[in-house]
Amino acid sequence: MDRTYRKNEKLTVTIEDMGTSGEGIGKVDGYTLFIKDAVIGDTVTCSIMKAKKNYAYAKLQQVVTPSPFRVTPACPAARQCGGCQIQELEYAKQLEHKYRTVRGCLIRIGGFTEEETDAVLHPVVGMESPYRYRNKAQVPVGMRAGKPQAGYYAAHSHFIVPVTDCVLGPKVNGKILESVLEYMRECRADAYDEETGKGLIRHVLIRTGYHSGQIMVCIIANAERLPNEQVLVEKLCRIEGMYGITLNTNTKRTNVILGDKLRTLWGEDAIEDTLVLQKVTQEEDGYRFADTEQEVRFRISPLSFYQVNPQQTQKLYSLALKYAGLTGKENVWDLYCGVGTISLFLAGSAGHVYGVEVIPEAIENARRNAAMNGIGNVTFRTGKAEEIIPAYVEEKRAEGIEKPVDVVVVDPPRKGCDERLLAAILKVQPERIVYVSCDPATLARDLRILADGGYRIREVTPVDQFAHTMHIESCVLLERVSD
Repeated sequence: MDRTYRKNEKLTVTIEDMGTSGEGIGKVDGYTLFIKDAVIGDTVTCSIMKAKKNYAYAKLQQVVTPSPFRVTPACPAARQCGGCQIQELEYAKQLEHKYRTVRGCLIRIGGFTEEETDAVLHPVVGMESPYRYRNKAQVPVGMRAGKPQAGYYAAHSHFIVPVTDCVLGPKVNGKILESVLEYMRECRADAYDEETGKGLIRHVLIRTGYHSGQIMVCIIANAERLPNEQVLVEKLCRIEGMYGITLNTNTKRTNVILGDKLRTLWGEDAIEDTLVLQKVTQEEDGYRFADTEQEVRFRISPLSFYQVNPQQTQKLYSLALKYAGLTGKENVWDLYCGVGTISLFLAGSAGHVYGVEVIPEAIENARRNAAMNGIGNVTFRTGKAEEIIPAYVEEKRAEGIEKPVDVVVVDPPRKGCDERLLAAILKVQPERIVYVSCDPATLARDLRILADGGYRIREVTPVDQFAHTMHIESCVLLERVSD
């Protein structure tokens, strides 16, 4: 590269790849450009916004030659809104890109060879219809020209793009948000202002049961009471399926959405929904999932963690159960168990399941969910898994049981597993490890450690939990190499 590129310089480039935030990536004479809203296959003109020595961030000016994979987004606010990054890329190409992302991380970060990776990596499990799949929405509320508005933040900002009907959530969300905005206008309940700390309504949280159809609305406010609360309740109760309306109080000057105080304004303080255990069969072009009669019910409160895409969660957890290879006799440890979603799926096929989680409230919910389903062969413990599981193994080995743990399942946060936990798992030596991941980079890093510790990767299946975004989940089976 012989020349220097500068701010405001205009260039024409063909997009060859996409970055972690969904931006298009192209090169001009070896100089890399990152361009928001450009997709693979586009030829575009762009203007440099920030120039570095070897790369630059640029603004899309014009799509000169559209990619054969470019589509018209279903949402008119797709470019402005920060919720979706790749809605203008056809869905099949999204899945292809996510497959390449997982493959690239395993090779580049995990250090696995191309041959090793291609032998175990399956096609991405996609959705038949990649819209209206989210069962939860957290919608910020603000003021513009003296009127309340609801929507989603533009990328990397707290500027609200007005959107009441997000195409990733159920259509009823639009009615709910319009009802809340109508109440705010009529009762002069202004939106919260982050800069001044004044105002009232901060967010509207909506949860919808995928199978039950139950709807819960939680208003997050900068106060313990709202003006004319009954007016809000009456408006929301007109919506079919409304099951509970709650008020969450958050008076702190913080970006954290939910506060600690919760008060029920009407109905129930939680909804119920079910996850369906599915039969998994492998075919030439990937896995197939068929519903069975087994269901697990869950109680979901405004503060509960619960997967936002139940259709794909059922597939992900059914796949985890298949990989666990249970016969009804095994002792299984579900680490990072949360409210017990995976644990309760596993319990029907295991001898006993132990769930471990550091958050006490999550463990309380997990125990309640187990009782609600009449599942008795599961034990939930609060604490750090890297401390609890070695103590359990030591205790059992003192009783003469040499291999007290048959299968370990981990579903860590985006940062991956704690190094001490990985060391503890290697010391315990389960026959199989099932790793459920929401980040392919940290997954690849952790798989390298487990592989170096005596495990072989048998299968890797990405699952598209978040269509039209860059996120991708994966389910991995590892088996211990015989001594």
